[in-house]
Amino acid sequence: MNDLSQAHNFLIYAWWFALGFSFLMYIMLDGADLGAGVFSLFVHDHQERGAIMATMAGTWDANETWLVVAGGILFGTFPMVYGSAFHYLMLPLIIVLLSIMMRAVSLEFRHLSQRTQWLWDGLFGVASLTTLFFAGMAMGAVLQGYPLTGGQVPTYPGGMLRFVSAFSVWTGIGAVIAASLAGSLFIRARFERTEAIRVRAAVWVDRTFYLALAAVVVTGIWSLAIFEWVRAKWLGPYFWIWLLLAIVVVLATFQMRRATRKERDLAAILWLNAAIAIMWLSMMFTMLPWIVPNTWTVQAAASPAVSLVTFTLAMGSFLPVMLAYNWYQIWVFRARINKLTGYGH
Repeated sequence: MNDLSQAHNFLIYAWWFALGFSFLMYIMLDGADLGAGVFSLFVHDHQERGAIMATMAGTWDANETWLVVAGGILFGTFPMVYGSAFHYLMLPLIIVLLSIMMRAVSLEFRHLSQRTQWLWDGLFGVASLTTLFFAGMAMGAVLQGYPLTGGQVPTYPGGMLRFVSAFSVWTGIGAVIAASLAGSLFIRARFERTEAIRVRAAVWVDRTFYLALAAVVVTGIWSLAIFEWVRAKWLGPYFWIWLLLAIVVVLATFQMRRATRKERDLAAILWLNAAIAIMWLSMMFTMLPWIVPNTWTVQAAASPAVSLVTFTLAMGSFLPVMLAYNWYQIWVFRARINKLTGYGH
């Protein structure tokens, strides 16, 4: 019986990590696409706007699949969180879903009509912005937790607007800033070095770099001020670990900027993703034992042992398949393009 309990605990935390990893992959991969979409709102050349869509034409669907994977893991391994959190976040998640759908529609319809290209260009950029903002709000709302009813199946009893707070609005803004930095790096890496849009993207990198650093600092200080579980970890006996991680993040972001100025575009993206990965994993381990702070612990929210074993046997090989799928698409569509490479040509 003890061995079974240990195996159950192992699967719980393995799937908890897989859930976090899936969200991280979505943030790193589709975050760049979304940031490029926000950047396109400030591009006036219709050929360049079409080329921005072309930069992600071969990879955007695989990038967004990580969000589906995360939802599947949440449903299969932490169903109580799935049910209550989706009720709590119904409104922002509906807006995110509709925005993602609008991005897909814009990508497909943009090249079908010369007369309405301006419409699909604008909808693509606006949908990218709303996806980022409301996804960021949802993340901030989850960190704040939510109430539950009693009984055998706890449910969320609150209203649709409870997710709105000063902190969740701020995390929405922070998501837009961070993705704008990632998107401008993505554009520099995907366009030929002679293209004028790379110069404008470099200006965005310089501007959003300091905004992103400031956003991280503000979010960290704000979290310390309002969340007891953050203070317990960051100001506890192992505070030096969190301080060291913060220093590593700052160094990685400065390495990113240095690589950008030296025209080492791939290195710049990798340095930024390293900083994002460190911050995301740090947040996950700061939250432990909570999966939703002050609402659900990882242990309490997990499925029974039989369900976890069944889910593992059915879906355990899916993550390596997704990684291979992403790698293959990125490799196939790795070539730089110019502004005449409009989507659909």
